[in-house]
Amino acid sequence: TVFERLRRDYEAEGKGALFAELKGCLTQARAALPYTELAARLKLSEGALRVAVHRLRQRYRELLRAEIAHTVAEVGEVEEELRDLFRVLTG
Repeated sequence: TVFERLRRDYEAEGKGALFAELKGCLTQARAALPYTELAARLKLSEGALRVAVHRLRQRYRELLRAEIAHTVAEVGEVEEELRDLFRVLTG
């Protein structure tokens, strides 16, 4: 749900192609293509690419927190749910 919302947000801003190229940076798959190569493919400086990836990840975190907030009884439970989620994903 969060991933699709993020994709739609990028598309609404006219940045669907950028999202398609950067979505791998949200996972471990990023290591498959170094930033220098990805930046060249996107015709960006490496610094501009790093900023774009940072913004993508930041927006993903915001949307994930909002989505989790809809599933818990109290706002204070969001961080605990996030920890549990990442523990399951990395375990």
